[in-house]
Amino acid sequence: MGSSVWLTILGLGEDGAEGLSAAARRALAEAELVIGPARHLALLPSVSCPTIEWPVPFADGIARLLEHRGRRVVMLASGDPFWFGAGTSVTRHLAREEWVAHPAPSTFSLAAARLSWPLQDVRCLGLHAAPVERLLPELAPGQRILALVRDGTAVMALAEYLTMQGFGASTLHVLESLGGPREYVRVSTADSFNLTNVAHPVAVGIACAGEGLVLPLSTGRADDWFAHDGQITKRPVRALALSALAPSPGERLWDIGAGSGSIAIEWLLTHPANQACAVEADPVRAARVRANASTFGLDRLEIVTARAPGQLPGGPAPNAVFIGGGLSEALLDALWTRLSVGTRLVANAVTLESEALLARWHALKGGELLRIELAEAVPLGTRHGWRSRYPVVQWSTVL
Repeated sequence: MGSSVWLTILGLGEDGAEGLSAAARRALAEAELVIGPARHLALLPSVSCPTIEWPVPFADGIARLLEHRGRRVVMLASGDPFWFGAGTSVTRHLAREEWVAHPAPSTFSLAAARLSWPLQDVRCLGLHAAPVERLLPELAPGQRILALVRDGTAVMALAEYLTMQGFGASTLHVLESLGGPREYVRVSTADSFNLTNVAHPVAVGIACAGEGLVLPLSTGRADDWFAHDGQITKRPVRALALSALAPSPGERLWDIGAGSGSIAIEWLLTHPANQACAVEADPVRAARVRANASTFGLDRLEIVTARAPGQLPGGPAPNAVFIGGGLSEALLDALWTRLSVGTRLVANAVTLESEALLARWHALKGGELLRIELAEAVPLGTRHGWRSRYPVVQWSTVL
C-alpha cells in the first residue's frame, strides 16, 4: 500500500470475516476507524477499533468519511463496490493515490452461480434505487435478468409490474442473503407470487416468459409506445431523424419543441450512458413528456418547460440538437451563437415558411436537405388507395 493511501474500500459478503482475503483482513487489523452500514458492521463483531454507522441517505455519509482523511479508515460495502455499489460515489471525491479496494464476489456472480446462468449472457440491473419500469426495454421471452432490489415489497412490485406488462408467466428466483448462513432461494411465477418475509439483501433472477409487447431494439418505435396529442414526430420520420442525429455512447441531446418527447426518449434508449434534455413550452405537453419517460424508467431525461430561444438548457453542452417545434430564425441564430463547433443539428419543417427558412440556412451553412414524403394505403370504397401525409423537410448539418 502506498504511503498516501488512507482509505480501504472493503467489499463484504454475507459470510463476513470468513470470506475476506488476507489483504482485507490486514486492512481491518490495522484500521483506526471502520465505517459502514449497520448490517455490515454486524457481520464483523470482532472489529476492535472505533466504528461509525453510515447514515441514511447514503450521500450524507461522504462528508463524514472525508472528515477522517489521513487516518487509516476502512469503508465497508456490499460485494463488489464498483458494480452497482458505493465505490464510485466515494472515490469521485478522492485522488487515485488515496484509496485501495478489496472487492468480494458480487451478488450477480453469486446469483449466476446458484442458477447456473452464464453471467455474460444475463442482463444485470440495479433496481434498489431505480424505478421498476427500467425493466421494460429488457422484457422479451427467453431473456434472463438479474435485478438487485431493495426488499420484499420491491419484489412484490416487480412481480406485479411483470404481470401488468403481459409477462406474468416469467419465473422469479428470489435469492436472499447470498453467500452467507441465511442464504435462501425460492421460486415463483410473477402472476402467482405470494412469497412472504423476503429479507434484505435480495436479488431476483427473472426468466422472462409471456406474451407481452416487446420493445424493439431499432429506432423508430411505433407511435403507440408514446402518449401524445398528435404532436409527435411520427415513426418513419423519427427513425430518419435519429439516424441523422447519430447518437453515440455518453452523448447529450437537446430536443427542442419536444412534443411527446419521443426523440429524446429514443435517444436515451440507444445507450444507458446517454443524456437528454427536452425543451417544451406547453406545460401539459411537458408533463406528458415526463410521463412517457417514466414509462421506460428513464429518470435521466431533464425537462425544461420554456420556449426556446428565450430559455435554452444549462449544464453540459450538447453533442446533438433536434428541433421538432418552434423553428425560427431567432432560434437558429441563438443556437449558432451558443453551440460548440462539431455539434450535430437536425431540424424538421412542415410549413412552407419553415421550409423556406431551412432552405435559406442550408444555402448559408451547408449540410443535407431531405424532403420526406410518405403515403399509406387506406380503404377507398371496396378497394384501397394512397393517402399522402404532409411532407416533412429535414435539414441536418454539423456546426
